[in-house]
Amino acid sequence: MARIPAAERRAELVAAAVRMIAAHGVDGATTRRIAQEANAPLATLHYCFATKEVLFAAVFEHVAEQYREVLTRNDVHGDVETSARALLHGVMEWYMANPDFGAAIIELISWAQRQEGKQAEMVYNEAFATMRTILESAATAAGQAVDPDTVDELTYTVSALSDGFALNYLVFTDRTAAERQIETTLGVLNAWMAANLGDAAKPAAKPAKVSPEEALRSLVSWVSVD
Repeated sequence: MARIPAAERRAELVAAAVRMIAAHGVDGATTRRIAQEANAPLATLHYCFATKEVLFAAVFEHVAEQYREVLTRNDVHGDVETSARALLHGVMEWYMANPDFGAAIIELISWAQRQEGKQAEMVYNEAFATMRTILESAATAAGQAVDPDTVDELTYTVSALSDGFALNYLVFTDRTAAERQIETTLGVLNAWMAANLGDAAKPAAKPAKVSPEEALRSLVSWVSVD
């Protein structure tokens, strides 16, 4: 049997941990269950991750990376409104396609809040930073003047709406209803943007071109005296 590279084995164990956390919660995701799910000897798990805490830290990093990839993948390089809608839509679709991740994230966030570290904050801060960069770049590319505080509020709104959608989907697991709710949630975002972006969502007007002759006449008129 070919030897599996250590990096690949670590990735398999982290993915197995996500599935076990989703199925059994943090406390129920024992190292033995995780090793069995990854089809790996328990000794291999302990070799790759010295403690369960180290393994869970890797799980948090994996979750943050996955979320970052989803956001980057849904960067449509449009204006602020188009980009925000694409980000929210992409995250909601991802939650529907990956229910294990959604369940594991909720379990991990709840568990992390009872610990001394700031792993849950790390996941959110990285997601916020990625979203903020995408929205700021969209504003710059589209020539839109959007206040940084408004960008932060929009980032939070997209996150809050996607979190609410994910929790609702995990409870009801009704894909047909969820597809309708995606449109409802996007409508809420549209309403927020209409109320809070206003003229800022419109590209800044470009200054009118003035011919050299017109500029000269204007200057002469300004300096002329009776």
